Amino acid sequence: MTMPENKYQTVIGLEVHVQLQTESKLFCGCSAAYGAEPNSNTCPICLGLPGTLPMLNRRALRFALEASRAADCQINQFSKFDRKNYFYPDLPKGYQISQYDLPLGYDGKVTIETEDGGTREIGLTRIHLEEDAGKLIHAGTIGDSTHSYVDYNRGGVPLIEIVSEPDIRSPEEARAYLNALKQMILYLGISDCNMEEGSLRCDANVSLRPRGDSEFGIKTEVKNMNSFRAVERALTYEVKRQKKLLESGRKVVQETRTWDESSQETVSMRGKEEAEDYRYFPEPDLMPLEISDEFIAEIDQSLPELPLEKKERFQEQYNLPAYDAGVLTQSLELARLFEETAKKHDDAKEVSNWLMGEYLRLLKENELEPGQDELSGEKLAELLELIEDGTISSKIAKEVFAETFLSGKSPGKVVEERGLKQISDEDKLARIVAGIVAEHPDVVEDIKGGKDKAIGFLVGQVMQETKGKANPQLANQLIREEIEKH
Repeated sequence: MTMPENKYQTVIGLEVHVQLQTESKLFCGCSAAYGAEPNSNTCPICLGLPGTLPMLNRRALRFALEASRAADCQINQFSKFDRKNYFYPDLPKGYQISQYDLPLGYDGKVTIETEDGGTREIGLTRIHLEEDAGKLIHAGTIGDSTHSYVDYNRGGVPLIEIVSEPDIRSPEEARAYLNALKQMILYLGISDCNMEEGSLRCDANVSLRPRGDSEFGIKTEVKNMNSFRAVERALTYEVKRQKKLLESGRKVVQETRTWDESSQETVSMRGKEEAEDYRYFPEPDLMPLEISDEFIAEIDQSLPELPLEKKERFQEQYNLPAYDAGVLTQSLELARLFEETAKKHDDAKEVSNWLMGEYLRLLKENELEPGQDELSGEKLAELLELIEDGTISSKIAKEVFAETFLSGKSPGKVVEERGLKQISDEDKLARIVAGIVAEHPDVVEDIKGGKDKAIGFLVGQVMQETKGKANPQLANQLIREEIEKH
């Protein structure tokens, strides 16, 4: 007897670490910048030398509170730091300063958009503030290296850990959750979320349970996923692996597994008996945090418009389709560019079409992110006005747009320098049309015989003759007039 396809329900919870974009580390004045010479951004405090005392970075605290409130978390107004004790070479103190029983934020949520166009809330267990560990660099692979180096530059860099409830029901939802979380953080401006540099890291807990059961199944932890695509692929593999085990009558073992990008599978790292048993106790060198109602109110008032709110406003204010509004609000810089242009050009849908089409195409071709190019709202609005008043054709406009995108020259200047002004001189265009019509008597006969679409061929010939500068509407009109003479 074959098993029903949907016999098991997938249960996923994600733990996301986000590096906060502060100039200095969480408890000392060392630079938190990425890419410095190994062990150059260190001091006695972040190296944990005897006799040193940590001091909290207020900006990091504010960023953590902003993330908590943006995710609709409750705030522990009395909070504290704790020592998470474990031994590993990248942890110079032998413990990590983190938060255990009194995190800054708890009981929050992130809203994701589902594939059917609806929305769903993923609960957040907690958001807490902690310091990062250092980085081990192995001579070879982690399995066969002869020795390892340690770089403590990253040690002490401020992180927030965002722990979701086990509310995610598929690898696709996990990716949607990460996208929504990343969008929120980028809108807040508290991190660059660069996964390649380790600014955003994600671990997953995955289990399956019989559909309809309330108890969770045995979970595995999956690590070493360095992109959102890798997260989705790793979870897809792990769900299939666990399902195969259960359907064959075997048990899932609680363990930590790593995603192997080359083989596209998860590989066991350690079993339950090797799992870390952390010891926590309050950090004696840091005073507890007392967060006032006034500070929380100030944080709430300072929060920017968040992605879903902006998407809904774009639909209402600019009468955009949900799809357009969703694309435009994926990036804060893209949303800004749209609004800058829409303030100067009253056809919001036309603005949206150019940004979703030519602009995103050029970004991809040049491997750029929105805002890294030379386009501005004022320049795009100028281009659209040149099309509207007949100065250039839509085809020529794409050439102008590309040059403005790369060089920053105004569209008007590009048109002037390259002689791209559209030919709207009726007498001049009529002479060109007369020659084209005379050259193609067979096409003229087809048009006279009712094949009206054939006129597009003649318009194309006129555009080719004028190198795209002819006004296509005027060319169409003049061709019809010329054919009537024959």
